[in-house]
Amino acid sequence: MTTSAEQIHSAKMNIDPDKGKDKRLFIDLDICASGECKDCVIKCSFFYHPENIGIISVAELATYALVCRKCDEAHCVNSCPEEALEQQKEKDKLLIRHNMRCVSCKSCSHACPYGTIYPELVPLLIKNCDFCLDRRDQKKEPLCITTCPFGALALKSGDIELDENTFLVGDNIIVHSTHWQREKA
Repeated sequence: MTTSAEQIHSAKMNIDPDKGKDKRLFIDLDICASGECKDCVIKCSFFYHPENIGIISVAELATYALVCRKCDEAHCVNSCPEEALEQQKEKDKLLIRHNMRCVSCKSCSHACPYGTIYPELVPLLIKNCDFCLDRRDQKKEPLCITTCPFGALALKSGDIELDENTFLVGDNIIVHSTHWQREKA
């Protein structure tokens, strides 16, 4: 199992995920970005860090995969004083953030000309989601879903019909987001 932090910080995200009948964490980034929730109040039951809000890493991963414009001249990468942000050419210019280098100065967020690197998604401490893969049979799990007051999270089958704004991201996430596409710009 690859956690969200490994996918963001260690470049272990599968950029060509397969559909399947397995349950995947669904996140609606449009709800998360709507401004309704000023601070994320979701609770998390990640075993090693019970105070963790792992959904932040899921949102960061989904944002880098879908919302980022994947610029030819990556201002976010160039602005980082610690070389903590990297654009992976071999993975369709996917951004990864090296957490051991990142000091959370948020230079990348300020340098992004499109405002797609949200400052709240560049924390100093690592947020980690294990997708509750080993705890889903327990009552009230995943805890993030049951504690999100805006209904931005759910478990959905990986073989659902995907509309034009719903995407598989990695092997464990389904994301609904108004997705910027270079071809349609």
